[in-house]
Amino acid sequence: MRNSYPTGGFPGANFEGRLQEALDELRSRFEKPSATRAGRGEVRAAVLSLLAERPMHGYQIIREIEERTDGSWKPSPGSVYPTLQLLADEGFVSTEESEGRKIYSLTDAGREEVEASGASTPWAPSAPETGSRFAALPKAGMELAQAAAQVGRSGSQEQVKEAVAVLEEARRRLYSILAQG
Repeated sequence: MRNSYPTGGFPGANFEGRLQEALDELRSRFEKPSATRAGRGEVRAAVLSLLAERPMHGYQIIREIEERTDGSWKPSPGSVYPTLQLLADEGFVSTEESEGRKIYSLTDAGREEVEASGASTPWAPSAPETGSRFAALPKAGMELAQAAAQVGRSGSQEQVKEAVAVLEEARRRLYSILAQG
């Protein structure tokens, strides 16, 4: 009688390979920035908010946004520079050459715009999709996956069975968290 296991005759065969695939899938889901594209107005609000702090050139703005979102959002030059140009056209931003770079500053009208709009920023704690709110989740998920991999590599058959039960319970409990709210 031929067995139905495609990996060599028993359920644990090629466990390392399958586990590595699962880890890679988990990692890719968490490492892909969830907010790579900002919603309409977020680039504008972020630029205004940063320039309210101090004058900057375009790449400083990009780096500052990336740092404040823990890398979850890095706007492209193709979104920041047109925004800066639009803000200049609207009279909210002025430019000055310094060491071969354009330095952008808020004008008085720009400061009024920031105050009037209460320019929110994507890195503020109340923002729904920013890095700080979810920073612990990917780390915990990867640590859990690494622990499962370790049990798979060096655990006995009984330990692997117990680990599977723990992971299945964790999955059910995570879904129950979502069902609560």
